[in-house]
This record gives sequence, C-alpha cells and structure tokens, in this order.
Amino acid sequence: MTTLGELERAVMNVLWNTDRDVTAREVQDQLADRELATTTVLTVLGRLERKHLVQRIRDGRAHHYRPAGSREDHIAELMSDALDDASDRGAALARFLGSMSEAERARLRDLLG
Repeated sequence: MTTLGELERAVMNVLWNTDRDVTAREVQDQLADRELATTTVLTVLGRLERKHLVQRIRDGRAHHYRPAGSREDHIAELMSDALDDASDRGAALARFLGSMSEAERARLRDLLG
C-alpha cells in the first residue's frame, strides 16, 4: 500500500491542486507556512518519485514535477489495497457502506448501474 506521510501528503496536495508542472521552489512557496528548506522539498519529491506518485521532467537545468495520477486514482488504489488486506472483504465493504451518507450510497448505486 502506497501510504503517504504528512509532508508527502502536503506536497501531493500542492501538485494535485496545480494544473501545470511545477518546480521544487514553487512547491516550497506553496508550503511557505512550514518553512521548509529546498533540500527537504527535493527529498520528499524524490521519495514520491520512487513511489511512482510523481513524475520529474527535465527542463534545461531545472526539473519540473507533476503527479503521476489524479488524487482520485490514488484514493482508489488505497481503497483497493485496504480491501485486499481485509480478512473478510464483505464485512469491510459493509462497514464502509455503513459510514457513507445516503447521498453517497445513491451515487454508488448509480455508478453500479
């Protein structure tokens, strides 16, 4: 399961919320309230790249970063992995459905068609 640490999640949120490729410096600027060093941001981006969650694009001497997939892709993978880990997949699904609002269950019924 590709879980994210708190800082990795914050970096991914910056990437998912941006509609273009960004530099490490731009990620750092978006997380300015954390007062992160550029090397820290680069380390996190490198870890995310090794986890296949981030793509690094060389642009001259600089690198730009983009998410390898959407936030929804990542969440779907986490949900699938969690179900794979369940000893009773049906019970896990039942508990998950029980935590959903009626509107969410109706949406799921529509998706199942």
